[in-house]
Amino acid sequence: MISLNVMLGIFIALFALVGAMRGWAKEMLVTFSVILAMFTLSVLESFVPFYKEAITTMTAASVFFMKSGILAALVFAGYQTPKIPRLATSERFLRHLLQDTLLGLILGGINGYLVFGTLWYYLHTAGYPFAFVAAPDVMTQTGQAALRWIEFLPPTWLMTTPAIYIAVAVCFVFVLVVLV
Repeated sequence: MISLNVMLGIFIALFALVGAMRGWAKEMLVTFSVILAMFTLSVLESFVPFYKEAITTMTAASVFFMKSGILAALVFAGYQTPKIPRLATSERFLRHLLQDTLLGLILGGINGYLVFGTLWYYLHTAGYPFAFVAAPDVMTQTGQAALRWIEFLPPTWLMTTPAIYIAVAVCFVFVLVVLV
């Protein structure tokens, strides 16, 4: 069995390799899509009564699937956005230099942390409702290390009230200034 913190490291490395191949601009769109997914969930949980009621009546596994489904849909859209012909032919999405690859590597790793870390957080808040994923064992060093990671996962610090709004504002300004 593999620990979730090891899986986090594996996904960070895997996303970093993908990011190096895609370039920084495409990976930046994925980062923005993850932040948009967290913003969407934050707004739904705070301001939409139907969603709040549905979350309280659903099983933990259903809540996990709903939240991770919203995240997956927006991340998928973030990865597919550069396929739009107007954006795909733009000079901003072409990789010419080593710095594009290196920035893509860094942003890809950040995206791996954001995506897998968010999924892990949702799994943790759902109480690990699936038989194929066990909660970290507090009696082992590996389990204790995994539990220490929980407080550093993206939703614990990014989905707080001022942080998510600031992140969305920064993303929006970046899109307007750099990508448009």
